[in-house]
Amino acid sequence: MERDELECLLLLAEELHFGRTADKMRLSRARVSQLVQRLERRVGAPLFTRASRRVALTALGLQLRADLAPHHRAIEDALTRAAAVARGIDTVLHVGFANPLTGEIVMKATEALRTSHPGLAVEICEVPLTDPYGMLRKGDFDVQLQEFPVREDDLAGGPALLTEERNLVIGSAHPLAARHSVSLEDLADIPLLTIVGELPDYWLEHHVPTRTPADRPIARGPGRDQHAGGPDAGHWRKGRAARPRAHGHVLGAARCHLHPLHRRPTGQLRPGPADRTGHGTGRGLRPDRPRGGAGDGT
Repeated sequence: MERDELECLLLLAEELHFGRTADKMRLSRARVSQLVQRLERRVGAPLFTRASRRVALTALGLQLRADLAPHHRAIEDALTRAAAVARGIDTVLHVGFANPLTGEIVMKATEALRTSHPGLAVEICEVPLTDPYGMLRKGDFDVQLQEFPVREDDLAGGPALLTEERNLVIGSAHPLAARHSVSLEDLADIPLLTIVGELPDYWLEHHVPTRTPADRPIARGPGRDQHAGGPDAGHWRKGRAARPRAHGHVLGAARCHLHPLHRRPTGQLRPGPADRTGHGTGRGLRPDRPRGGAGDGT
């Protein structure tokens, strides 16, 4: 099996989209289709179904991906270790980060580590918003910088590294945009965009609450995932889905407006006596690492 066939299979199985797969592999869509067809001929049966512009794995495709993924990961790890040895590096630390802001923290820490620990290489990768703990559980990361709350029995957690208030990302034409601040009670009058994916209920309730402190309902707008049409999970993070024509708005970190990707009209959400829920970010460890106390970052 050729390496490009293997990488194409695994990437297309993750993206379920020929265009995104072609972009990530830096190939044409036609070349991606050729690789898939060549592999299907080698196997003797279809690995993907293609209907109405939707791509899905067949049962055989699911089995083949499950069989090949660990071996592909082992090959990549072996090549990384060999390259590290060639550069005089004896240890590789794999780090995941939750969003662009936490990514900046990781990048600064990486630069500091290069000076203080020249034998350490740091490989970083953004965590999928719709599956925040999947890659950590699979062992893709040694440590992950993650938005709180985290209440997973099999994952260890460190202290909060950053705790701040939240902003309401909203279109400039909305009546609330003219106010200096808003409260959680104001959210009863507007829908919040939600996320579709493998998200714990407690995490989703913290970031997209359904009730105000006075127990008034907060409507949820359209749910988005990384494969849906329109604004994807990345756009949800950036607040781009919160345009005046959109059907929902976004709660985000208070400092998000300082990041170039997050510059949108905002109104600050100031916690009142009945609201102690800040926006916290901390460190998480994969299951086979030493455990510590987990926290909510509140």
